[in-house]
Amino acid sequence: MSGNTPTISSTKTAGPSISGRGGRRSTGRSSRSGLPNMSLPALGSAAPDFALPSTGAAEVKLSALQGKNVLLAFFPLAFTGVCTAEMCAFSEDYSQFQSADTVVLPISVDSVPTLKEFKAKEKMAVDLLSDFKREVTRKYGTLIEDKFFSKRAYVLIDKKGTVRWTHEEAELGHKRDTADLLTQIKALG
Repeated sequence: MSGNTPTISSTKTAGPSISGRGGRRSTGRSSRSGLPNMSLPALGSAAPDFALPSTGAAEVKLSALQGKNVLLAFFPLAFTGVCTAEMCAFSEDYSQFQSADTVVLPISVDSVPTLKEFKAKEKMAVDLLSDFKREVTRKYGTLIEDKFFSKRAYVLIDKKGTVRWTHEEAELGHKRDTADLLTQIKALG
């Protein structure tokens, strides 16, 4: 590999749950609902395209963002403690992501009206995407089928639309901080 090749890595973390609710890792086996548990997209693969409604004025289509790095940040539910802290951190650190030529796309299964209320209440700068039909969370392997909401997971996509880093939290109460995420983004070169 040349020195200019972006790093491709995947991580999972374990540890005690902050919120007391445990997340679970994808195993490829069937969940209690009978549907297979999916895994995050393969590193080095093309990121699956999607279009989702957002709290902004327009629908967001992933393929329209080629030419920029994209960080997909799947989160369980609006108005919960860790999710609120995480989304507020994205807003507070928004300029750092912009400086790294990276678009942050937080995605949850909440409806657009719920996400708009959440964004307004917390005065967030970042738009939130609604996967109310659970199609994208299924496609990306983050949906917890028996709970019908998403795991907390991250997918970093480079400017060419290739998956370069993924991370799935072992516990719903865990999250990456901005420094961790920016380290992964900077590794893209």
